[in-house]
Amino acid sequence: FLPHSGLTHESHRKDVEQVYLRCSEGSIEWMYPTGALIVNLRPNISPASYKHLTVCIKPFKDSAGANIYLEKTGELKLLVRDGDRSPSRVYCFGYDQGGLFVEATPQQDISRKITGFQYELMSKGIAADLHTASAPCRPCSDTEVLLAVCTSDFVIRGSIQNVTNEAEEQESIIHVGVNKLYRQKSKVFQLTGESGNWRGEIKTLLECGVKPGDGDFLFTGRMHFGEARLGCAPRFKDFQRMYKEAKDKGLNPCEIGPD
Repeated sequence: FLPHSGLTHESHRKDVEQVYLRCSEGSIEWMYPTGALIVNLRPNISPASYKHLTVCIKPFKDSAGANIYLEKTGELKLLVRDGDRSPSRVYCFGYDQGGLFVEATPQQDISRKITGFQYELMSKGIAADLHTASAPCRPCSDTEVLLAVCTSDFVIRGSIQNVTNEAEEQESIIHVGVNKLYRQKSKVFQLTGESGNWRGEIKTLLECGVKPGDGDFLFTGRMHFGEARLGCAPRFKDFQRMYKEAKDKGLNPCEIGPD
């Protein structure tokens, strides 16, 4: 969504414009910001479900020219300060905590400024999976693995080809060679080269210390701002054991295709 350019409002520098967004994910780009925007997220779901939603925003890398606030009943809480260059920083809050108020900061030359960010609305359960503050790198239990197979945005059997660490963003990129693609929500894993091998990238926290290793893993996880984020990732032989045990007892929450 692109609201009006600030250059069309030069004579009304204190104007406040309201925008209404119906999609559960998307982006806003405000060129030459002046005045302010009130961003109303109104997804096409029952209002009774709003309390179960979490909103996450991710500013564009070069976003500048405005502060972004969380606003509720006239009170403002600063989320993103103009000029904050925290790479890949994601800001999340409960839908019922308020809306977004984007206020342009005074500029000598507004024509050089563009404020923008991506946004996503998701259930609080999924948001907790993505942004758990406690033990984000701990191994998953058998029950968590089996549930992840049913509910994740992607489920693949593959091996770690390489790991790239990005210290500035405090993230690791796992370069995965795919042996079996069970499910993917977006086309993160694709055929590459003449050999016809499937490959893709999965991101996780740098502090988890992921390293290249032998053997296959079952990689599961969620899509977040167009990127695959790692969830449970047991060794494949361990997954086979726990899946067989659960299936023999009739306790597996869902079926997965053959190896």
